[in-house]
Amino acid sequence: MYKRILLPTDGSEASRRAIQSAIDFARATGAELVAMTATPEFHTLTTDSDMLEQTPEGYAQASQARGQRLLDEVLAAARDAGVPCTGVQVVSDEPYEAIIASARQHMCDLIVMASHGRRGIKGLLLGSETQKVLVHSAIPVLVHR
Repeated sequence: MYKRILLPTDGSEASRRAIQSAIDFARATGAELVAMTATPEFHTLTTDSDMLEQTPEGYAQASQARGQRLLDEVLAAARDAGVPCTGVQVVSDEPYEAIIASARQHMCDLIVMASHGRRGIKGLLLGSETQKVLVHSAIPVLVHR
């Protein structure tokens, strides 16, 4: 059925819940996982307090460390379940594009991701990364609610 599943994570509670479901699904189908996380690029002009307080190098190091912590969480859970898993960090201002590109690059035949369920005007104006992946991906997407 599925051989390789991309599992994007951003550290949110919804994403954490999707991790275990994806691991269970991968184990049931005999697939391997590719866990991935995307970090925004450093910008000199920004409203992101993490970027305002750091140098580009400091931001890159902090982002790398945070991304690795997120991936380590998935790698440990997959290992405990006996599911083969690798981790990938990507730097991109457009997470949905990074998710789709990573799925293609790693020859994934399914993307499993959380639905963050933004509502109201914020959801209307910003949209969700999940929605963007659903609209733009040629690879099937399983959304964990």
